Amino acid sequence: MAENSETTILIIDDDLTVRKLLSFHLKRKEYRVLEAEGSEGGFQFLSREKVDLVLCDVNMDGMDGFSFCKKVREDEKHKVLPFIFVTAKSSLADKETAMRVGGDDIITKPFEVPELLLKVQSLIRRADIYKTYGSKKNFEQTIVEETPKILLVDDDVSLAKLFQYNLTKAGFECKTANSVEDAVPLAKKYAPDIIISDIMMPKQDGFHFRRMLLEDNDLKGIPFIFLTSKAAEDDILEGYDLGITDYVLKTAGPRVVVAKVSAIIKSLGKERQRVVSELHRAADTMRVNVVPDSFPQFPRLDIKHWHQPYKGIPGGDFIDYYQSDEDNIAVILGDVMGKRWGAWYFAIAYAGYVRSAIRLNLQNSAQSTPKDILDKVNKSVYKDAKISEVFATLSVLTFNSKTNILRYSGAGDLPIIYRKAKDGSTGQVTSGGMLLGFSEEGHFEDRVLSFERGDIVILITDGIIESRNSQGVPLGTDNLMRLVSMIPRNSDPLEYLQSNLNTFTDGKFEDDVSLISILAL
Repeated sequence: MAENSETTILIIDDDLTVRKLLSFHLKRKEYRVLEAEGSEGGFQFLSREKVDLVLCDVNMDGMDGFSFCKKVREDEKHKVLPFIFVTAKSSLADKETAMRVGGDDIITKPFEVPELLLKVQSLIRRADIYKTYGSKKNFEQTIVEETPKILLVDDDVSLAKLFQYNLTKAGFECKTANSVEDAVPLAKKYAPDIIISDIMMPKQDGFHFRRMLLEDNDLKGIPFIFLTSKAAEDDILEGYDLGITDYVLKTAGPRVVVAKVSAIIKSLGKERQRVVSELHRAADTMRVNVVPDSFPQFPRLDIKHWHQPYKGIPGGDFIDYYQSDEDNIAVILGDVMGKRWGAWYFAIAYAGYVRSAIRLNLQNSAQSTPKDILDKVNKSVYKDAKISEVFATLSVLTFNSKTNILRYSGAGDLPIIYRKAKDGSTGQVTSGGMLLGFSEEGHFEDRVLSFERGDIVILITDGIIESRNSQGVPLGTDNLMRLVSMIPRNSDPLEYLQSNLNTFTDGKFEDDVSLISILAL
């Protein structure tokens, strides 16, 4: 049975053309689709069908989409039903309304179909994760017994209200101040668990505010997040020099701030501080390198990698190779969620888990498949309290030189891309596995490819396809596949792709980039 065949999506739009367009593309992805031209039909479907996600217009005859969503959320069984508005409304006020009534996302017409499909897949996966994880743990109880308190400081009143609303909706108590002058006495009186502050403010900026807090023994230990539109490296490093906990761009949106706050709340306590200290010491004493210095030498394969951390700041990508015997090799590519410094430390921990699990599996049996390896790693991570709240994507690929069989499985990762030498065809292989650590059962599956002389396989992290040219246009999967299809025969795939990607971006990347090329000899 197809992966999406049991997933039902409800489309509500009074424009028949839009309904048919959405339905066509969703059915191509093998989703089951229901169509309604208004709120009345939407309520009928929700009452008698098991719906996994709603795509809803805003401007409709009768009840509009915002009112419909608000009404849907009143039903307990639809509290966490993924809900996306597809609308021509695009103002900040419209987006704020969409979030306030219970929407999960908003896509503006005319929309890009790949973007819509990606958001649909992401929300459905997130809902599945919540159901799986929520049945084992009560999220509210795992954070703290009392409601965490947030102090948000921003001179933009409307933006402060938007972030305050989203933080409150997420279960936090949030108070705001519009200047440093007001924030300092409020912080003393309110005793927040976390302080979030803008940088660019009149009279006294966020850096000055942070320095004032550091001089106060009662306030200096409170976790501190910069919320700002400044993205220059010097600004980021200046913030970290002042001991901030994290740094969030305003353009990332309220949900990123909520996610950061949630992660910090969960990390409070002596145990997490002890773990972080251990990781610091591990980095200093073990000198663990999460990306190998050299390429593996293996019969019948030319394996090479390219890794470039964002502006030289360590990130969360890691690469590993392990040859279990003369016939079998494993290739590993991972990406720890989180940016820059924090991801670096957790990448070390994950690399250790991955290496240990792979060696254990392959020492016991050289025939361990990528699925076996992922199952082992995932269960180790899920059950380990120290890093169970840190998530990562992982691609695992194995090759047997006697059978010429390549096996692949992934955890929340991007598809691998291949080109067949025989006919020059290019395609991708997708794994439906869940992110490491989200659930004890990751639903990993092995994908099998014959790998003959001249065939090419490419593994990437998301920094590759999210890289942009000078006009701000992202590379995307389609353009990367086009590049793979154009690799000249008898040339080095890695050198060709690296050269073209550097030309496309003018050598400027917005995240860590990692790419592994495998050529059959």
